Amino acid sequence: MANPRQRHAATRGFYHLEHTAISECACTGLACFAARADRPQRWQAAATQVPALYCLGKCYAAPSDGAHDNRPHIGEHASHPVLLGNVLRGGVRHLAAYLEGGGGDALALARQMAPHALVALVNASRLRGRGGAGFPAGVKWQAVANEAAATKYVVVNADEGDPGAFSDRFLLEDDPFLVIEAAAIAAHAVGARHGYLYLRKEYPVAAQVLSRALEQARAAGWLAPAFELELVVGQGAYICGEETSLLNALEGHRPEVRPRPPQITRHGLFGAPTLVHNVETLCAIPWIVKHGAAAYAALGFSGSRGTKLLSLNSLFRRPGLYEVEFGITLADIVDQLGQGLRRGRLIGLMVGGPLAGIVPPALLHTRLGYEDMQAIDCAVGHGGVIAFGDDTPIARIVAEVLRFGARESCGKCTPCHLGTPMLAAMAQAAAGGMPIDGSRFNRLIDALAATSLCGHGRGLAEFVRSVQRHYPQESRAWSD
Repeated sequence: MANPRQRHAATRGFYHLEHTAISECACTGLACFAARADRPQRWQAAATQVPALYCLGKCYAAPSDGAHDNRPHIGEHASHPVLLGNVLRGGVRHLAAYLEGGGGDALALARQMAPHALVALVNASRLRGRGGAGFPAGVKWQAVANEAAATKYVVVNADEGDPGAFSDRFLLEDDPFLVIEAAAIAAHAVGARHGYLYLRKEYPVAAQVLSRALEQARAAGWLAPAFELELVVGQGAYICGEETSLLNALEGHRPEVRPRPPQITRHGLFGAPTLVHNVETLCAIPWIVKHGAAAYAALGFSGSRGTKLLSLNSLFRRPGLYEVEFGITLADIVDQLGQGLRRGRLIGLMVGGPLAGIVPPALLHTRLGYEDMQAIDCAVGHGGVIAFGDDTPIARIVAEVLRFGARESCGKCTPCHLGTPMLAAMAQAAAGGMPIDGSRFNRLIDALAATSLCGHGRGLAEFVRSVQRHYPQESRAWSD
């Protein structure tokens, strides 16, 4: 088997942070952009640094840098907290304390169950992936379990790259054994004996905590010999959050997106069937095993079951990390959780990352749910909630998103690789009051939507179309 730490020559120059210390960086992500007026000098330093860095997971204290941090407010607004129990208590970073508090019980229960029964349990819970796509977790488990291959993998996607999100960061830093336990349960269900946890370089504290946690787990024989989990730290590339790009990165290849089929549940890491989940998705598994599928499915509503972590940015009076049940309205997220904006007037709410659209104030009655958000051309995504005040014109937000998208393209397909930089330049010009060819702009958006290989290009196109629908006056410069 190839060593995932050995990168091929083709990766040279691809990663942004390969030779950069995070402590020396400042953030240029959208949450920091939204708060640029609070620390203009720090923002200016971030905007001119090379290489640019798009999220440090400190959106509650924006504009942020790698040298300063403070713990955010952490709360829950759910009848049955599923994910934040240990985080709310200040964190559990030692295996003995984790086991004393009931940790590990779910793994013991799971290993007494037949794999097919575990898969059925996850199916019945109606858990959907929390990384953005919202795909049913049980369907993935079943697909990998159905494969007869001798070698299978579980991969934990901890490349939490959406600017505005920091939920995975605090699960990893404050409850590392939860995700380790969850990965081991998933491995038992699908027949995998080896796994990788791919962590973004922008989270150096999480890397230290996870390294120590894995050492403790190995020393205690907690997982062995049934399952071995290895930590791999990335070198800076948003596209590695896309699961096929992540697998290429683990294999040492240039992390470009793979065409599908074949699906990675059949032909994934090193050609073997592979289950990939993000951190938040996996961390729900031990609760489901201990409390049952029906208890989990009773949380939330309709096609959106369970709880969701939300990361609120620094423009709120009470920014921080929250666990909520699906079904809460966006207005309640703004007014009850965030307690409104601390300055200015809300002009829009970005939920779920830079590809998820902007919700105008008139639609804040919308419930947080996959289908409900999709109905207004927005998305739940990863749950980063960025409030934009009236000091940030919509046209400048669009320019920032397209600039981010252009820089983070993997370069695999022409519409994204060549079209997105053109769109970013045009949007920047329009934001500065310069006339642009709106017809050409929209033809490029159409090409991006129709022919991009993955959700990066398509998501950028959907973002622009959403803004055009919700903010027609502000987007008239680049509309037909």
